[in-house]
Amino acid sequence: MAKKKLTINDLYRMKKENRKITWLTSYDFPTAQFAEAAGLDMLLVGDSLGMCVYGYQGTVPVTMDQCIVHCDAVRRGAPNTFVIGDMPFLSYQTCNEKAVENAGRFLKEANVDAIKLEGGVRVAPRIKAIVEAGILVVGHVGLTPQSSGVLGGHKAQGRTADSAKLVVEDALAVQEAGAQMILVEAVPPEVTRFIHKILKIPVLSIGAGPHCDGQLLIVSDMIGQFQAFTAKFVKKYCNVAEIIIKAMSEYCEEVRAGSFPGKENCYNMIEGEETKFLETMAKSTK
Repeated sequence: MAKKKLTINDLYRMKKENRKITWLTSYDFPTAQFAEAAGLDMLLVGDSLGMCVYGYQGTVPVTMDQCIVHCDAVRRGAPNTFVIGDMPFLSYQTCNEKAVENAGRFLKEANVDAIKLEGGVRVAPRIKAIVEAGILVVGHVGLTPQSSGVLGGHKAQGRTADSAKLVVEDALAVQEAGAQMILVEAVPPEVTRFIHKILKIPVLSIGAGPHCDGQLLIVSDMIGQFQAFTAKFVKKYCNVAEIIIKAMSEYCEEVRAGSFPGKENCYNMIEGEETKFLETMAKSTK
């Protein structure tokens, strides 16, 4: 029996009942299949695909078309999981009309359940416009990678009283604008605890401690696939890079040694057909 896809009402019920929400990123069909089989509550097709899939230095180069293609693949792989599309840089910052149009593309072209965008006070008008268009919005405050240059790099936020106050103000602005959930990234647990206490919407954490309604990790980090760096908040549950490199090395060794492919890896001709084939070829080459 296929699992039942959660709705926003289910997620609010989980918050009320203090049942933690599980959330991972996914960028492709097979990973989405694995996530659904594992029972994940939500999947984020994050603009982190820029680094994890395309090898960019950051998320800024990611385009709408790339996000839509990957969302579509994830939706096919996880038809019964709550899928969130991540709005890339400059897909929503310039004006409300463009923000609504691009948010709508995620629903029309990839059938996602919600979209996510970064920022607090400064993007509140965009959130409000998208929500008024009938689209579920997940906010994102704290460390916002698309604007990491302004923040001085990929650095934790809210580590001073003044900085923490700004994160709280952003979170309140996101809720006031109508977002139905919020992601808090790379802030001290004390700040997340306070945000969770004062907000009515589900509060999710990525590197922001346990005092919230659920957790998000980048799947490529969690399974040890992304090798460039490992953030402080990441826990590697396995190391697929090590397994894959070992398998590829063994493959190279066997091909070079002539031990692959073996007889068991080859197809057999139907009995008696080999003789007929050789006789036919002998006649045709005379």
